[in-house]
Amino acid sequence: MSKTAAALLALLALTLLSKPLSAQILPRGNVYAGVSYGQLTDVINKQSYRGWNGSAEDLPFARFPHLGVVVDASGYYRTGVTTYNAFLGARLSANFGKWRPFAHAMGGGQRVNSNGFINTHVALDFGGGADYKLWFRNFSWRLQGDYVHTHYLSAYQDDYRASTGIVWRF
Repeated sequence: MSKTAAALLALLALTLLSKPLSAQILPRGNVYAGVSYGQLTDVINKQSYRGWNGSAEDLPFARFPHLGVVVDASGYYRTGVTTYNAFLGARLSANFGKWRPFAHAMGGGQRVNSNGFINTHVALDFGGGADYKLWFRNFSWRLQGDYVHTHYLSAYQDDYRASTGIVWRF
């Protein structure tokens, strides 16, 4: 992961985790930041990438406490290739003791910079995972897996990513 991306992720986490802003940004929900491993297709070849993944979830419906709206972003890096994803969608979740499994469906875009050639296209993300409540108040550990479907240069691409990291619930 590049130093610039790490610095931006740290700044975003510090901004979102501050107590005075939490009531103004998301009244109920969670913020997630973690590392990610992606199996991405570069037109024809499948390649492994490392990067970061972050999301913010809001639970806006009092009558439907298991339905949330999620914004997800990720970045993946390999020599000469940088990929960024941004998604918005719905997430279903439930609590079972210390576990909170979830499933989501999101739509958005993917931007690929391959040796100076920049391509932007529509992407769909289907996935899920589980949060395990830690002994720290309002913190959980997340394991997440996603299938990312894109259409690029008249070919469909099927990418996969796995992420893990810390969740702050409020």
